[in-house]
Amino acid sequence: MLASENRSEEKANAYFAEGIQDEILTRLSKIADLKVISRTSTQHYKSAPENLREIARELGVAHILEGSVQKSGDAVRVNVQLINAATDSHVWADTFDRKLTDIFSVESEVSQKIAAALQANLSPNESHVLAAVRTPDTEAYDLFLRGEYEFRQAQSNESAETYDRADAFYRQALARDPNFAEAAAALARGRLTRHWFVSPLEPAELEEVKSLIDRALALAPNSPQAHLALGLFFYWGHRQYDVALTEFNRTLELQPNSALARTYCAWVYRRRGEWERSLAEFQRAQELDPRDVQIPQNIGATYLTLRQWKDAEQAELRALAIDPDNGWSALSLLISHLNATGDVGAARRALDGFPEATKSLTLVSRRSPTGIGDVAFMIGMWVYLDVMERRFTDAFQAFDKEVVNKDPGRLQQLAGRAALRLLAGESDMAKSAGEEGLPSLEARLRERPDDTFAMTELSWVYLALRRNADALRLSRQAADTISIEKDAFSGPNFQIGLAQIEARVGAPEEAIKRLRRLLSIPAGWEVSIARLKIDPVWDPIRNRPDFQKLLSGPEQIGPNK
Repeated sequence: MLASENRSEEKANAYFAEGIQDEILTRLSKIADLKVISRTSTQHYKSAPENLREIARELGVAHILEGSVQKSGDAVRVNVQLINAATDSHVWADTFDRKLTDIFSVESEVSQKIAAALQANLSPNESHVLAAVRTPDTEAYDLFLRGEYEFRQAQSNESAETYDRADAFYRQALARDPNFAEAAAALARGRLTRHWFVSPLEPAELEEVKSLIDRALALAPNSPQAHLALGLFFYWGHRQYDVALTEFNRTLELQPNSALARTYCAWVYRRRGEWERSLAEFQRAQELDPRDVQIPQNIGATYLTLRQWKDAEQAELRALAIDPDNGWSALSLLISHLNATGDVGAARRALDGFPEATKSLTLVSRRSPTGIGDVAFMIGMWVYLDVMERRFTDAFQAFDKEVVNKDPGRLQQLAGRAALRLLAGESDMAKSAGEEGLPSLEARLRERPDDTFAMTELSWVYLALRRNADALRLSRQAADTISIEKDAFSGPNFQIGLAQIEARVGAPEEAIKRLRRLLSIPAGWEVSIARLKIDPVWDPIRNRPDFQKLLSGPEQIGPNK
């Protein structure tokens, strides 16, 4: 279904047009007999385009649904047409003029007529789902649609304020209708997404999220949105992968066309180190959402972990073809070139021709998708290219170009500055930078004792202050908190961080033993022989025979056998 055109005089009603489209898509995606492409892939196409056949080919579909929504006061007009893309002929079309209080019947009727026009076989449960009404309160529904609109914006800008606006609308919807199961599930999903990508929730806040999910499931036991939220609670809230997978698979039983649930399954398999199953799920998700940049981006990140450099590069180039500004794909592409060859110039050239915004994530004060145990991610990979060429003056200038005043980015920058001075051999300047960052970072860790990012940051500050025992203690704590056994994807990042600290506090045997293990498992984000040869972080142990032996030894390529 292509983006529904908003024909309302008030352009602020765009949320309503998008919401109606989403609701129809959600209903259709629950029909196992249909292949329904997710909104992420269709939103980039304008309504009523001329090249329907080309769009259908890109999306891998035979039919395209397009339409428009006009809202004026309490009057709503929904115009929908189903088109055979091969012949450019109308299979079915209709216009619905209703009062806002009757909008639910339009969504249900449109979904049922499309299913009939496509001759889809419906189970009794699917027929029931198509006819279901989310809430009898139209004001609550309008607030819910506003929340969904803000949530989509928040996913793009990763802004705490935008997530909070979405939450406020969901809460207002629940205040209007306490039995609105989908609003409770959406509020829980929004809170968990903010927790994972922006700032962690307190334990009491996570318990509130669980109460919301329990409430949604009590009201609607077969709600795919509620089961998806429960899966996220176990995954993002507690890293309990087995029960999370159970909930994501239950979501797929209820909504077979959910590319999102497939993506979450892929993420969980990756955390468990089931690399081939993860890639298979990503591929299945891509079939349902071929224009979602996150999917090829994550495929590339997975291949990068496996040190399958060319596969990683090809996937990230596909992602950047969809969205040239995608910083995560730029980061993966840069690291793939760097870790494959040790050629810093090749890594820089990999991003030639892409917008400057593409490089923003590789600069400073950004979170790596695998964590920031590695000092390179704490400093920022674009800056770290200068470090690896030992152009420290350039690195200092690039690092200070972007000043971050908000936590947690501010804390990362304070620690990164101290680490950068240490790597340059400027111990007095490093000490001054460490003294500047110490109070804020220690306060952060007191507030959030399980914050592994803060542990890494503070360990480098302690190192700059010559408090080696404290640096080693914190780095070990981070590596134990997110171990490889607990998280095969992020765990190596904290192991490499620990090895870096060990190399600098007089524990070379431990550092080299750790590096040897990381070279023998999927850890391509963090370590490769080519990168070990040029990275200054290893200078304190570079001339040891056992380190030199690593440089001529093997490295694991592909999944563990």
